[in-house]
Amino acid sequence: MSPATTTAGFAIAGVDYALEHARLHAVREVVFVQGQQVPAALERDALDPLCFHVLAVDAGGAPVGAARLTPERRIGRMAVLEAFRGRGIGEAMLAALLDEARRRGWPEVSLHAQVHALPFYARAGFVPAGPVFDEAGIAHREMRRRLPGASAVEDVDAAAAVLVALAGHARRELGLYSRAMDPGLLDRADVLEALRRFAVRPGERRVRILLQDAATPQRNGTPLLPLAQRLPSVFAFREVRDPVDARYASAYAFNDTGGALFRPLGHRFDGEGGVEDAPVARRLQLEFERVWERSRPCTEYRAL
Repeated sequence: MSPATTTAGFAIAGVDYALEHARLHAVREVVFVQGQQVPAALERDALDPLCFHVLAVDAGGAPVGAARLTPERRIGRMAVLEAFRGRGIGEAMLAALLDEARRRGWPEVSLHAQVHALPFYARAGFVPAGPVFDEAGIAHREMRRRLPGASAVEDVDAAAAVLVALAGHARRELGLYSRAMDPGLLDRADVLEALRRFAVRPGERRVRILLQDAATPQRNGTPLLPLAQRLPSVFAFREVRDPVDARYASAYAFNDTGGALFRPLGHRFDGEGGVEDAPVARRLQLEFERVWERSRPCTEYRAL
């Protein structure tokens, strides 16, 4: 058994499958077999004895959560009993599995996320990849996370997942460079909610957004503007003035904990990003600061 961590009165630890398989399966059977009608023959497999397992228990020692890390470098069987969800148990188990993957020196881990759970894994830094597929009768999508580094960003869902993670992992600052507030990305509900949550957290916060075209978002009524106007001490906008800056083809985002998203072509959503990409984050921040200083404040965005 690995050292236990605690969260909100619960303990999470790596366990020996041979000793704890009954308690692991007690959780998994309730969540997957009874709750989601996954066939019992599919829920258990030959990989179980070969995996690294974590078990979450309550103050009385009763099992309430389980998850595993396979030799194929895949996280799976993430399960928390319904009555105990929303208390940080899933996040703590996921963190324990990522710590074990780092201890083993693995450069990347992946998982098959049920589609409804994509936001949960996105907040933890996982990036969607490939199409939606069926597994045990449930829609899934593969997600990946580099340890450290950037994962491929294939589409708008993946770009949004990285932005959500950047906001969730930031301490005090986010920076975004965009042509015209990225319609289809910065106006998504999940991205707006991530920015709002970051902006209203206790302590000093700053979101700086650098635009090539400030008029179009205002004319189109992009939903980020009302959010920024409600939180004017957090959000700041500037528009580039230098013709060279106006011709810059890419778009990017970064935070102050080493996370970055880089899209080579600003009118497209593909690129690469991750929450552990410090060299790229530093490079983007330095470039952002240079352009920010020579750009004009968007005073027209202030609420009347």
